[in-house]
Amino acid sequence: MVTDPISDYLTRLRNAISAKHKVVEVPGSNIKKAMTKILMEQGYILNFKEIKDDKQGIIKIALKYNNKTKDSAIRTLTRISKPGLRKYSGVDTLPRVLNGLGIAIVSTSKGLITDKEARKNNVGGEILCYVD
Repeated sequence: MVTDPISDYLTRLRNAISAKHKVVEVPGSNIKKAMTKILMEQGYILNFKEIKDDKQGIIKIALKYNNKTKDSAIRTLTRISKPGLRKYSGVDTLPRVLNGLGIAIVSTSKGLITDKEARKNNVGGEILCYVD
């Protein structure tokens, strides 16, 4: 059993990127599906597919690489709010990742959204991770 599913998700992505895999499979959940959807909308991954099975399901993620340099679109994935120490932020203190070049995924009352959307919607929340 995994005690922190979000950290497990980020670690699986990091490991697949460092091994230059094209596809990575992660155990499914609603929060992981929402995070994957945000990564796709922001252009960090190519596509994802949800596979239903008898248990929790699997999310297959197609990773995105630069054709010439073979570098991944995702450079770093950093977990911020952990089960032992939650990090919350109001709308006025939301972080700017790489001065706006990266994104922070924030869990708000309106669901999982990026830091830019949270500022636009004027909501704060728990900062799950940074992506750049």
